[in-house]
Amino acid sequence: MERKIKTVLVDLSGTIHIENEEIPGSMNALKRLRKSNLNIKFVTNTTKESQKLLLERLKRIGFSIESSEIFTSLTAAVKLIKKKSLRPLLLVDDRALEEFEGIETMSPNAVVVGLAPETFEYRNLNQAFWLLINGASLIAIHKARYYKTASGLCLGPGPFVTGLEYAADCKAEVVGKPEKTFFLSAVEEFNCQPEECIMIGDDVRDDINGAQKCGMLGILVQTGKYRPNDEEKIYPKPYLTVKDFPEAVDKILSEKYLQI
Repeated sequence: MERKIKTVLVDLSGTIHIENEEIPGSMNALKRLRKSNLNIKFVTNTTKESQKLLLERLKRIGFSIESSEIFTSLTAAVKLIKKKSLRPLLLVDDRALEEFEGIETMSPNAVVVGLAPETFEYRNLNQAFWLLINGASLIAIHKARYYKTASGLCLGPGPFVTGLEYAADCKAEVVGKPEKTFFLSAVEEFNCQPEECIMIGDDVRDDINGAQKCGMLGILVQTGKYRPNDEEKIYPKPYLTVKDFPEAVDKILSEKYLQI
């Protein structure tokens, strides 16, 4: 069966950069990808900073990326909050708060959890617990287990969301990767089908398994949070496992992978 690739989704942290450093060769690889006729969308679960701050970081590193090319889990969370007219207790990093400007937070009827290392302390988590056992909704911007920093792997928001679920006997609504709605929303503007999309990322569960479950192809890169044998942790396995983003671009741009 032929499968023509029209759109490439690219994870950011761990795939083309780690904090303030480019993953070697990623900028040149992106330039090569842009010369193709493929649509490109950068999709990220990053919640420790607003999209504006994230874009500023990427430009300081040297990437040429526009705001309109980025789709974040923060964006998806804000849409959900507005749709349901929620008043959230925001357990998010201070650098992400500008994404929630204009949203009512008095008398919370929901708890929203992102990556917030300075906020995950007992008093705040206990406040969230009390809201949840009294009927508040729990929204996880994402549930990543860990992420990569320059100093190594660090806990993501997933363990804290899971702890709240366990304590309050509730289930979080997840809005970021690996949710199907996240991937479909990211490519909605391109008017393409999931089978015409390919996802490049370093997280075998959130990036690759999530994309493949909604019909896309997944390329796992061995950078960022990748750990040996991650490709064995999902079924079906990643469509491809490659060394890094430049190699992923090489595969996509070859005639063999543009027309599958």
